[in-house]
Amino acid sequence: MWKQLFVKTERGKFEVFVKGNGPPLCVTHLYSQFNNSGDYFADVFTKNYTVYLVNLKEAGNTDSVNSPHEFFMIETVFDLESIREKMKIRKWVFAGHSTGGMLACVYGIHASNSLKGLIIVGAAAREYASSSPACIYHVDHPQHELMQQLIERLKDPDLEQNERKKISEERTKLSLYRPELYKILFSKPIHKKMAAARMNFFAREILQFNVTKQLTAITIPTLIACGRYDVQCPLSYSEEMASMIPNANLVVFEESNHYPFLEEECLFELSIQEFLLK
Repeated sequence: MWKQLFVKTERGKFEVFVKGNGPPLCVTHLYSQFNNSGDYFADVFTKNYTVYLVNLKEAGNTDSVNSPHEFFMIETVFDLESIREKMKIRKWVFAGHSTGGMLACVYGIHASNSLKGLIIVGAAAREYASSSPACIYHVDHPQHELMQQLIERLKDPDLEQNERKKISEERTKLSLYRPELYKILFSKPIHKKMAAARMNFFAREILQFNVTKQLTAITIPTLIACGRYDVQCPLSYSEEMASMIPNANLVVFEESNHYPFLEEECLFELSIQEFLLK
């Protein structure tokens, strides 16, 4: 289990879960609510790093926002920086999957001096749904409507737990290279929810999100990882990021969709170790 901490900063009180030993590494996601059961993505790093898994504002037991603008990614970067400074961590690695990877781009652009490295997995540096029919959020994708229906149902705070688990499983299977392996890949007793307010804001912010021209400002080593068949953030977006970030290395996982850290766990861990040990 992960150890729960509360970090009080000038920007609010944040719930942080800690696990592992070694240099500091931070993980978060724009609209996930974490708890002491942890997170599949964050777990990857606990073998060699002290991992700080952060609940952002309006998620878990972290403070609420005072104004909607606090949901913006740039404000979230300032929140993470306030946590790092309060914990007296000089620099840490930031790792983000999916929307966490989008946040990683913003973090690297505006605060490379606070980071030892970036790990961006299955993400994009700009709005991704409307420009690629390979994306499951594109209206022309054959599974677009099903994905939207499942997401809307998961936003219901009163959804019965067993029903939430069932819907979450259906949603996740849409993003697996081999859906039939779901119960094997997601066998740990890890459970989390969505922060509806954060997700609703992200659905608006993403419409104008495009930091591609600023990626050259990222001055730290960056690992970009993506499954060949990623339906959420198709590979072309990772290729785009890798071509624009000066010190980026792209690793493509040939038998993965959106979860290469589970679908090709050994290869993913090897790629992470090679990157972090450089």
